[in-house]
Amino acid sequence: MTREEETSVTSHPLSVGKGNRPQDFALMLRLVAASLCLRCQCVTPLHFNLRTCATQSSAENQQIVEDLYHLSVDIQKVRKLKGWVLCQSPAYPKEIACLLKDIGASELSIARIFTSHPEAVLCHPKHIQAQRELWMSVCSSQKDLVGIIEKFPASFFTSSSHHNNQQDNITYFQSLNLNKRIITKLMATAPQSFSRPVTQNKTMVHTLQQTYQELGGDELNMKIWLQKLLSQNPFVLLKPPEVLKQNLLFLRDRGFSSAELLHLLSKLRGFVTELSPDGMYRTLAYSQDTLGCSGAELRNIVLKCPALLYYPEAALSERIDGLLHAGISVSQLKETPTVLELTSQIVKYRIQQLKSLRYDVRTGSLEVLNGTKKDFEMNCGKLQLRRERPIFNPVAPLKGDD
Repeated sequence: MTREEETSVTSHPLSVGKGNRPQDFALMLRLVAASLCLRCQCVTPLHFNLRTCATQSSAENQQIVEDLYHLSVDIQKVRKLKGWVLCQSPAYPKEIACLLKDIGASELSIARIFTSHPEAVLCHPKHIQAQRELWMSVCSSQKDLVGIIEKFPASFFTSSSHHNNQQDNITYFQSLNLNKRIITKLMATAPQSFSRPVTQNKTMVHTLQQTYQELGGDELNMKIWLQKLLSQNPFVLLKPPEVLKQNLLFLRDRGFSSAELLHLLSKLRGFVTELSPDGMYRTLAYSQDTLGCSGAELRNIVLKCPALLYYPEAALSERIDGLLHAGISVSQLKETPTVLELTSQIVKYRIQQLKSLRYDVRTGSLEVLNGTKKDFEMNCGKLQLRRERPIFNPVAPLKGDD
């Protein structure tokens, strides 16, 4: 190191030599900190410019925001859930709102629709007009259509590329003489089945009809059966036909007759397409082992409670353990397996309610536990009346007029 370099190092403000006092060193530190702050201020404009560019790239379309604001749409909710919509162009909030008003939608309904499904404003008005005509071919009234749009906006505001498939599927289901209400429900709750090619729906419907007839179903009642099946489980159309065939073959191998399979297919509301042979095998094996029943007894239990087939093993274990802990016997479960359709929390609450009415489920029928909340309340009402009804004593003398 040269003499000049050595001199510059020792004379640096941060160097603490013999001649520097601690007070001088503290002052130097403050000066350095101040200089760093000045440097930070020089960097700040660059950082601000970078943020400005990033914000501009995703800037909101102010026209959309203003139009939605005037339509009383919850802008903050739209920003939080689907803020990307506010950055799109072109958009047609006013035009779509006018079309909705034409079919009877109130301002409040329009605000709800745009808040829950803001993508609606990106649809071209011509496409929405075509959708309106398409849906009115199956809807009984404009009022019903407004209710569907408010409840299922994504089903109505679909891509224009799906329009032809929707039209073809409507024509096909109408050819089956299905009720318009059923077709409307299918379109609303399972729009995917109407957006895809009609050939796929034809294949699944043909499989269902063929299975119904092969299991001994009456052809005269097939239309009603199909309507109920599609109404109860619209998503059955989206399942591969092979799934239905595999599940029915598995159950047949377990000893179920054709008539019993037809009963299950109807009572399970089409959920037989949601099952798999492996899942049903584990459920049935667990149920048979836990309840200690034979194969024939197990089939009888399943026929009484078809829902047993699609409950996971863990859910069944929790429900059975809860019932046994409450003092209910295995024989009672075999007699009334439908109590397994209730969660452990519901069963516990209902047992407590029955206790207050002096009804002991350990010795009485479990049927009183079954049913919906309304059904249970009716059963409790009957028990209450029975408890409060005075006992008639035929030996007691009748009171006469004095």
